[in-house]
Amino acid sequence: MVKVSELKAKLSGYFAHVRGGGTVTVCDRKTPIARLVPIGDQAGGLKVREAIDPRAPWPRRRIKLKKQVDVVELLGADRADR
Repeated sequence: MVKVSELKAKLSGYFAHVRGGGTVTVCDRKTPIARLVPIGDQAGGLKVREAIDPRAPWPRRRIKLKKQVDVVELLGADRADR
């Protein structure tokens, strides 16, 4: 069992433990909230895709907006509603 703060600080080490077949139970204070387990051969319906090289060109389709949008104004309005 590991606390959230310790998991955040040592995430790579815990991932290595899980990659090796181990299981990690994550606790918020003393309450278990999640479990990290290896996926294994049967991914439960998940499809694992190869990583994409971020430097490789990929097909992009540009979308033209019909009107100008002020993102800062939209963000301010959204925050004012909270």
